[in-house]
Amino acid sequence: MFPFIRTLLTTVACTAACYTPHVWADDQPVGITANLSFIEVQHGGKAVRIERNPDNFAMVEPDMALTSRPCPPYCIQPITLGSGVETWGEVEVIESLRRADPHTLLIDSREPEWIERLGQIPSAVNIPWQQLHPQHTTPEKMAEMMEDLFSVYRVGALWNFASAKTLVFYCNGPWCGQSPTTIRQLLSMGYPAHKIKWYRGGIQDWMIMGLTVVKPAKK
Repeated sequence: MFPFIRTLLTTVACTAACYTPHVWADDQPVGITANLSFIEVQHGGKAVRIERNPDNFAMVEPDMALTSRPCPPYCIQPITLGSGVETWGEVEVIESLRRADPHTLLIDSREPEWIERLGQIPSAVNIPWQQLHPQHTTPEKMAEMMEDLFSVYRVGALWNFASAKTLVFYCNGPWCGQSPTTIRQLLSMGYPAHKIKWYRGGIQDWMIMGLTVVKPAKK
């Protein structure tokens, strides 16, 4: 038998005999990372634990399982939104929340009805994208938002970003344009790119990872 045929047959046999499929159990631990099980944050004046769903057979919400929303407007977003703007994943977001830096703000850019349906990341502040877009709000309201929430101040016709907070934006997922629209608007106003972070995966990836979400209290 030719050597290469013998090697091929040995490889096929080993693949069939040596592979042991993973058997899922319903009680295996589900950490955030190998060394981190959960963190606690403040949301609405209450402590909320962020952790992953411990059910090894949990499935994502049907709304977040859709693969083919019409584009436009729901087109796949690029990895990089602008030079200097960091794109984050879940671990970076959680680490930022764990540090609880008062100069960092997690912002949910979605319209409120999405939060009512799906919930939001604990500790996030909801600032719908329209509130920071000149076609949907007034310059006065935008200025008030910048000053009160972002610690940015107007000096004559210019903005002073010396004390600007670091802003972490997210929306519905990699196909969602709400947070990218806000980020691009802030960049056009001169907001420092290194003080803007983007969680591209958004609430879709957050929920796919089984991480905690909170919904508004029922009225």
